[in-house]
Amino acid sequence: MHAVVAPPAVPVGKIKSFGLLGPQYEVGQALNPLDDGDWMVEVTLVETGEKVAYRWTRLRNDPDAH
Repeated sequence: MHAVVAPPAVPVGKIKSFGLLGPQYEVGQALNPLDDGDWMVEVTLVETGEKVAYRWTRLRNDPDAH
């Protein structure tokens, strides 16, 4: 039997950037847990509208966009 793992409290709608000078993205919903305890989160690239999956641990370390 698998344990139910609650998704992290993702700041849906927040605009962040990949590192200090990277492109901006909008945070979406948590998608799925990973075997290492991390989660994949959907993000939307602001410039192109492309949706991609991004690790929660990396998202947490990215700065808010200015």
